[in-house]
Amino acid sequence: MKITIVTVGKLKEKYLKQGIEEYLKRLSAYAKVEVIEVADEKAPENLSEAEMEEVKKKEGERILAHISQDTYVITLEIGGKMLSSEQLAAKIDELGTYGKSKIAFVIGGSLGMSKEVQNRSNLALSFSKMTFPHQLMRLILLEQVYRAYRIIRGEPYHK
Repeated sequence: MKITIVTVGKLKEKYLKQGIEEYLKRLSAYAKVEVIEVADEKAPENLSEAEMEEVKKKEGERILAHISQDTYVITLEIGGKMLSSEQLAAKIDELGTYGKSKIAFVIGGSLGMSKEVQNRSNLALSFSKMTFPHQLMRLILLEQVYRAYRIIRGEPYHK
């Protein structure tokens, strides 16, 4: 399985980088995982609705440039479907079983995701009704993907 995490913005915090590196290392035993950072669009604090949509559109174009046609796309969205860790594991296992060898998880920028990216999504996934910083979401996502593989293999960890 090849898993790509496409995310907007550069990671700055050292503690997040360390955590992400740890989970990437752990995941290497189960899947090929790549993190692709696309540039965030510079924007002033007070944007009009039209300006916000333009920022999301530009970021969305950068995201979609890294997603091939044969990739199953899971977008992380507050309004998405909530799954338990076991349900996420079952979904990843099901995709692999039925010939989907490429999965892309997409984490949008601070303003959210463009309609074009949402339309390309095969599954909108929510981790919570709460809003998390998109950089912290990378770490949470990698931990959950690692947990999913442990569940799939029947290995201890997820209890």
